[in-house]
Amino acid sequence: QVVISGVTGDLVRDAFPDGASLRDLGVHHLKDIPEAEHLYQLTVAGLREDFPPLRTVGTATSLPASATPLIGRERDRTRLAETFRAPGVRLVTLTGPGGAGKTRLAVSAAERLATGFGNGVYFVPLAAVTSEPVMWTSIAEVLDLAPRERRPDRVRAHLARRSMLLVLDNLEQVDGADRVVAQILDAATGVGVIATSRRPIGLNAERQFPVRPLALPEDSSLSAAGRSAAVQLFVDRAQAVRPGFELTDDNVADVVAICRRLDGLPLAIELCATRIKVLSTKALLGRIGQALDVEARSTATPERQRTLRETIAWSYRLLSPAQRAAFRRLAVFAGGADLAAVAAVALGSSEKTDPLEVITELDDASLVKIADGPDGEPRVSLLRTIAQYAEDELHAAGETETARRAHAAYYLELAEHLQTVRESTTWTSLELARTELDNFRAALAWAVPPDDDAGDPSTGVRLCAALSWMWVLAGYVAEGRRWSERVVERADGTSSRHLAACLRGLGNLLVLQGEPGRAHDMAARALAMARSVDDRSEEALALSLLGTVQGMTGDVEAARDTLTEGLDLHRGLDSKGGLARVLGNLGGVEERLGRLDRAEALMRESLAILEDLGDVHEAAVQGQNLAYLLVVAGRVGEAKTLAAGLVGTVLALGNPSLTMAFANTVMNILLRDGDPVGAGHLFGAEEAMGDRLGMPNPHRDDELAEALELIDGALPVEDWETHRRQGRTERVEDLLARFPGGSATAGTRPASS
Repeated sequence: QVVISGVTGDLVRDAFPDGASLRDLGVHHLKDIPEAEHLYQLTVAGLREDFPPLRTVGTATSLPASATPLIGRERDRTRLAETFRAPGVRLVTLTGPGGAGKTRLAVSAAERLATGFGNGVYFVPLAAVTSEPVMWTSIAEVLDLAPRERRPDRVRAHLARRSMLLVLDNLEQVDGADRVVAQILDAATGVGVIATSRRPIGLNAERQFPVRPLALPEDSSLSAAGRSAAVQLFVDRAQAVRPGFELTDDNVADVVAICRRLDGLPLAIELCATRIKVLSTKALLGRIGQALDVEARSTATPERQRTLRETIAWSYRLLSPAQRAAFRRLAVFAGGADLAAVAAVALGSSEKTDPLEVITELDDASLVKIADGPDGEPRVSLLRTIAQYAEDELHAAGETETARRAHAAYYLELAEHLQTVRESTTWTSLELARTELDNFRAALAWAVPPDDDAGDPSTGVRLCAALSWMWVLAGYVAEGRRWSERVVERADGTSSRHLAACLRGLGNLLVLQGEPGRAHDMAARALAMARSVDDRSEEALALSLLGTVQGMTGDVEAARDTLTEGLDLHRGLDSKGGLARVLGNLGGVEERLGRLDRAEALMRESLAILEDLGDVHEAAVQGQNLAYLLVVAGRVGEAKTLAAGLVGTVLALGNPSLTMAFANTVMNILLRDGDPVGAGHLFGAEEAMGDRLGMPNPHRDDELAEALELIDGALPVEDWETHRRQGRTERVEDLLARFPGGSATAGTRPASS
């Protein structure tokens, strides 16, 4: 093996004959030579080229030794090294929340990059440093400069003559850190910097490298958990204190739940996993709320990271008083918040500060997460561990009640706005309602908690009234019923148009869950209350519900009279949506009375109004009702054409009650269109969906008898039952997507008003 120095290589590389070249061996320290030397190996075609690594002194380094393996960061380490090696890159800053593992990743990547720097790699701990002069001194001390050489100008001069990598750890609290780094990069072109900080440095030369929490498993299966870096870290640290610990079918669900509750933060996982020495995984999961205060047992853990609480507090204490106040108020949000909500709740109406500025500061401090909302605007959220800290600080500041009241007021206003515009903006209103569902839940939980002496029942009543449409359209029927029952119970003895609307909304949900008797009671109470407060609009809507329930219980003539009264009242009101719904409901009653022409006229008038309004959901409801009417009238071809055109909309809406009603209509079309097998599958799938959601079909027995009569001679009953059972294992949405015209995703009777 022929090894030559860099100087020799520069002299001879252009004089090599064909077949000879130099192989770069990197930078090495040689015995008795003070400066590192770049070495090359002479290679000649046909001669041996591969040799063991050179036995040199090695590259100068002050990197801290790692006592434990780096888990789940191999891809990040490779990406970080590649980022640093990119042309023109000399400064990379690892950013992320406290406990994310920035320091470990930076050190590991620096080890991989070490051979590219002839004068070594140096780790500079700065957690205890707060000022620019002390930062210069700390760098000089790590470089082992003499005391008289530790002035900034002398440090820059020393660095200017060297090829070196500096790992500057924990810059976020250093006042003037940006100036120090900028001067180093300007003075020393051979020096590169990897920095760790909870906020970016802010230099033009900076490349940010966000360090995310470790990957969490997709589910609680052993295979998925075994692939998760978060679970791997937990198991590794648990085995360090209990060598026999293994991931098993019995404990995997608990371990996955622990890692999820800890947001995949390495520090939090490490702190908790050590408790496996004395606790089972189930017991540890039950105590996970104490995770912020679990203390590290290793004396090697930095003081600021002895508990997760101290790690978060480190970032919190660096904020201004106004930023701290905004941060702790963010604890009241559930599922994130847009900037308008942040301004109203976290900043307060009297604040003139741009919420984007505040959130940017908190993001720079790695205390919040920012993602794109459904409308493309920023959406802010907190990791659960950080949210717990913020909530504790909110309580300590005595601001919890004020913040939660502001939160409930904001989301009440939003809910009432969505209720007003949802007929003409079905898609966007439904998407926004689903996005904010957790915040609506949090507002309801504050307004009507289990404790009767707390909350704000009047806000709860208004929220209940405003969200009644959302529970149905978004498919949260059982949950909506629970909230509505709690609100109605807490509001007992009061009367208002909002409470009348709550009673009506609860009646609708009871209809969908197959309880027409209780639904009738709610409709009657809603009607009486609407009349007592002289609210004509609520009276008309209550009549529509009452008539629908009367029809369900077999009192068809009474239903016709009630709905006709509601229709007459609606025609005198400025409520096109309500008018369209009562027209459709009356059409259904007329159909049951055998007046098919009258029923069709009413349904088509309803559809025309809804299409003019742009109410996609109600148009689909009444369209499917009309398709069913056409089936009853024997006009199967027309019904099939109409239903085929509705498939995409029904599936895209994803409303379970509409999907099941539509499935029933399509099943009836298939029975009469020569496809009893497809009808059997759809019948079984609809049954299973209703059972699963607690929304049974009250007409199932009658419809089953009718189906068996229609297939008589076309398919043996035993075969029909086989296909029906098979259908119970299939998704209604998948079967509907195969119906002519079907294409998309996600679909009991015709939906009520």
